[in-house]
Amino acid sequence: MIDQEKIREAVKLLLQGIGEDINREGLTETPDRIARMYEEICGGVEEDVSEILSKTFEAENTEMVLEKDIVFYSMCEHHMLPFFGKVHIAYIPDGKVVGLSKLARCVEIYARRLQLQERFTRQIAGAVMEHLSPKGVMVLTEAEHMCMTMRGVKKPGSKTIAYAVKGVFEDNPALQQNFFKMLERG
Repeated sequence: MIDQEKIREAVKLLLQGIGEDINREGLTETPDRIARMYEEICGGVEEDVSEILSKTFEAENTEMVLEKDIVFYSMCEHHMLPFFGKVHIAYIPDGKVVGLSKLARCVEIYARRLQLQERFTRQIAGAVMEHLSPKGVMVLTEAEHMCMTMRGVKKPGSKTIAYAVKGVFEDNPALQQNFFKMLERG
């Protein structure tokens, strides 16, 4: 799905557009490097999260499971600049659990697409809810957006937080509070 030739041509046009000489020694291989980079960082478009989350295990546990501090890197669809941070996922099993690495892989698939943080957060929560059928899920993302730190308002270190709740988390403030308390623990 990723067309490296189109990316190479676009990069050449961009370099020329900013006044660069595309034949300059340091730039001759740049279009090819960027094409390979975009295949890597935007390859999540071609991946299906259902394959990752389909391998589950029976479990009697009905208490909250939290996987926190899952580091991610993504690209903002508005400026095509990186945003990065951490994802925290909690769910309450209803007879089955998934290997914890699968949650991190789910995050990775959605992060490797041009994204909005809010949609990214909802996609993760939706995928966990759809494929694990838990009693509920809560996802919180915190990220620094380079479109805010290196351009425009230029406020490095500022973070954006988004969260999504589904199932029993939606109408249960005590359960949500428990999630936040668990995040505070080392």
